[in-house]
Amino acid sequence: MAEKTRYSDAELEEFRAIILEKLELAQRDYELLKASLNGADSNDTDDTSPTYKVLEEGANTLSKEETTRLAQRQMKFIQALQAALIRIENKTYGICRETGKLIPVERLRAVPHATLSIEAKNNGKK
Repeated sequence: MAEKTRYSDAELEEFRAIILEKLELAQRDYELLKASLNGADSNDTDDTSPTYKVLEEGANTLSKEETTRLAQRQMKFIQALQAALIRIENKTYGICRETGKLIPVERLRAVPHATLSIEAKNNGKK
């Protein structure tokens, strides 16, 4: 029997469902991070003494930087999931971009936006 070169339409639909679920959660998380950055849930320091205000502003700056990094990382994840949906449409989803072989189902269920098999990923680290 010839080696399978792509996933069936039914398998692709299973992956689409997984990706859409993850995408919805990721977008919700991103919106929460954005709201946090925009001060929608601000805990202001107007009513505290100047000493506490200086300390809290420093902590807020660090917190804002971390939240910005998290938001950027979340957006990158969303874009990777969206790219995976495009690969499903093109029927190229699940094909390792290095080896051209199918990425195992188990890996795609765990990391549905993967474009490399574990083998290719490990070879790239050396």
